Amino acid sequence: MKSHAVVFTARNQVVYREIECPEPGPEDVVVEVHHSWISNGTEGSFLRGERLSGDVAWQPGDPAPFPMVAGYQKVGRVRSVGPAVTRFAPGDWVFATVSRVSGMFENKYAGHVSPSVCEQRSLMPLPPGLDPVAYSGLVLAQVGYNCGSRSPVQPGETAIVMGDGLVGQWAGQTLANRGAKVVMIGRHADRLARFQKYGRTILAGTDNGVAATQALGLGPVQVLVETAGSQRALSDWLPQMQRNGHMVIAGFYPRAGETNLLQALQQFRNHEISFDLVSGWTQARLDETMRWIAEGRLETLGCISHRLPVERAAEAWALITTKREPVLGVVLDWPASRA
Repeated sequence: MKSHAVVFTARNQVVYREIECPEPGPEDVVVEVHHSWISNGTEGSFLRGERLSGDVAWQPGDPAPFPMVAGYQKVGRVRSVGPAVTRFAPGDWVFATVSRVSGMFENKYAGHVSPSVCEQRSLMPLPPGLDPVAYSGLVLAQVGYNCGSRSPVQPGETAIVMGDGLVGQWAGQTLANRGAKVVMIGRHADRLARFQKYGRTILAGTDNGVAATQALGLGPVQVLVETAGSQRALSDWLPQMQRNGHMVIAGFYPRAGETNLLQALQQFRNHEISFDLVSGWTQARLDETMRWIAEGRLETLGCISHRLPVERAAEAWALITTKREPVLGVVLDWPASRA
């Protein structure tokens, strides 16, 4: 089956072109994509050749993971269904995760492709009411929700979010909805401004915002959510953590030699810090995140800084990479059906 896709052909090389997808089977749904949301961090790491798959870091001697169709989140309408599909019908609006493609380094996990061949279990019907684009970043929003919902935080306790990207935005929104006093620490004034209705914001300095946050007089930190991939931030914030505090680790940390885990964790052990390592998605969390978006407790449309036609995907990535203008959420809009 012929489709079009955003293809990473080599390190830092992006093209939009026609590709082959496998013919749909009896339990498959073919989705005509209307909007797909770029995951700047994860997809950017793949584009730079830093990962082989998931959280598996590329190492010297590994094959180059190209060509590939990156991404994992999109919304569109059902074009056709297999004879064994019972949950969907042509015309339904759906959210879709990954799709199957042909001729790529990894053929089972593709996001930015239309029409998409998807297993029916990977689809979710969209609630009525909001613009469908609000759900096009659902997986990433679910990661932020996961970060913000894991910790045993009580109303009025202090939570620090390190990183002002999309995961940090949605983690902070989730914590604020739970009643925490949230401080977001980042390096982009425009992104921090988007968060100010949910909590305090601080431009990070050499100490990861510790001194500036102390000056707010908020008391010990119950929760630290680290989304930026900074191992140093964990150590910088440790003295400010409440005993029995909680750290949520959501950044990507490229491998750098062997780690003595016992030695690395000793300083945190003395503070009785607990950790959550968040990654991936579950259906239950996707369902809950979709509900929060539908109810207005998680704001997604306000995190979109750019929408570009998918044919300009290379331009979108140049914008994300160079940050020549303020950028946060980038959505690709797809053309009408070519069928």
